[in-house]
Amino acid sequence: MKAPDPATTFDRIAATYDEDGHHQHVAELLLTDLPGTAAPPPDLVLDVATGTGAAAFTALRLLRPPRLLAVDISPRMVGRARERATTLDPAGRIDWRVAPAVPAPVGDGTVDLVVCASSYQFLGAAAFRDWLRVLRPGGCLAVTLPAAASFTPSPDFARLVPPDLVLPSDEGQAAEILARGGFDQVRVRGRDFGGDRPRAVFLAHAVAPAARR
Repeated sequence: MKAPDPATTFDRIAATYDEDGHHQHVAELLLTDLPGTAAPPPDLVLDVATGTGAAAFTALRLLRPPRLLAVDISPRMVGRARERATTLDPAGRIDWRVAPAVPAPVGDGTVDLVVCASSYQFLGAAAFRDWLRVLRPGGCLAVTLPAAASFTPSPDFARLVPPDLVLPSDEGQAAEILARGGFDQVRVRGRDFGGDRPRAVFLAHAVAPAARR
C-alpha cells in the first residue's frame, strides 16, 4: 500500500481542526507553564508543526518574542493560520512557512525556544536530533507527548506515525524519552482531558545542553 502523503492528510482536516478547542487548550498549558516566563523574551521562537497556529499565537501573546517562525507541512493548515492572524497577529510578526517540521528551515544554533504542541507523535526521535541542532546551547524545548494508553489515531493518521515512536505511560517515562533525546533539566507534568474523547498528555520542558553530546 502506498504511504499516505502527510500534507494531504492534514489538509483534509484543516477547516475543522480548531472546533473542539483541544489544541488551543494544550498550547496554553504548555506555554503558561514554561520555566522562566518572567525572563527577557526569547529572541527567536520556532513553532514546529504549527497546524493552525495555536502555539504560535499563544507564544506571541505570552512571550512577545521579536521573531517567531511557525512551520507546517500542510498548506491548508498554514492558510488557516494566516486567516486567523488577521485578528490574532494584525502586525504580522509571525513568519508562516509551508515546510517540513524535520529538518526545520533554520540554521544551526539559532533558536532560543522550540515549541511542538500536539505533533510529536508524527515526528519521532528524528525531531529531538533536529531540535538539538537548531537550539542554541541552553535553549529551551516545550513539547507535548500523548500518553500511550489514550493515543488511538484513525487509520489515516496511524499510517503517519514513525516506526521508532515511543510514547510514555507516566511522567517518569516521558522525562526519560527527553533525556534519551539529549536534553537536560527535563520537567514533565501530566494532564488528563475528559469529554467524549478522553485524552492524556504530558507537558514537557527541557534545556539543550551547553556542550553537544
